[in-house]
Amino acid sequence: MLANFLIGLREGLEASLVVGILVAYLVKSNRRERLPQLWVGVAVAVVVSLGFGALLTFGPQGMTFEAQEAIGGSLSIVAVGLITWMIFWMGKTARHLKRDLQHKLDDAVDAGKWAVAVMAALAVGREGLETALFLWAGAQATGASTRPLLGAVLGLAVAVVLGYLVYRGAVRLNLKVFFSWTGLLLIVIAAGVLAYGVHDLQEAGILPGLNSLAFDISAQIPPSSWYGTLLKGVFNLTPATTWLQAVAWTLYAVPTLAIFIRTTFGHPRPAPDATAAQQTVAA
Repeated sequence: MLANFLIGLREGLEASLVVGILVAYLVKSNRRERLPQLWVGVAVAVVVSLGFGALLTFGPQGMTFEAQEAIGGSLSIVAVGLITWMIFWMGKTARHLKRDLQHKLDDAVDAGKWAVAVMAALAVGREGLETALFLWAGAQATGASTRPLLGAVLGLAVAVVLGYLVYRGAVRLNLKVFFSWTGLLLIVIAAGVLAYGVHDLQEAGILPGLNSLAFDISAQIPPSSWYGTLLKGVFNLTPATTWLQAVAWTLYAVPTLAIFIRTTFGHPRPAPDATAAQQTVAA
């Protein structure tokens, strides 16, 4: 639940900030007449994202166990790739996000009112599709229950509220700090999702080594215990882990964390008056 709350919070806040930037720019540039088309684009993105999530959830039903595991494992690995790209992309472009979106919106307004809807749908839809895929993969990794969905919904709700408060100027967020620390945690979560995806592919018979365990700490950390549930929900910890899962987790987590920490936290602190130090969106 906590992992999915974090995913919903981060991804939802990204989408909320995108919407806030676009709305604020239209209002400030006296182009309020384009707001209906903007909201149409946002609505389309939300509907498509929900439909994609429903397809991921209900689409594999009725297939054989091996087919479901093969699909689940493959999509989990794809989700890890997308979320990793998103983490590094946001870290690189966050300071230019507002300016880039405003330029794209100017081009869309010049192209026609419905181009605004298309631009908004693409900008928000990308975040929505990434969120749906990674939430689905995270829910699969932590087990089928309502708690992963509840955590995601709570995270998205908090993100929407924060996004609105930032837009209204009631809250100022240091987005660099927020995306840096949530990115760090998401890499750890993604490593667990990757290991779970490998396990799915092992159960499908695509990868070997299903019965070759690196460790089994089920006795020390019972999966049904509260702390076992907590570790699985946060880090996707599997008490009985195969060698291939352990290798995949290590080969992903160690270099990815090292690169992220070096590129994100390794630079000297900028001067207090540097505009890039505080990334905020105001109405």
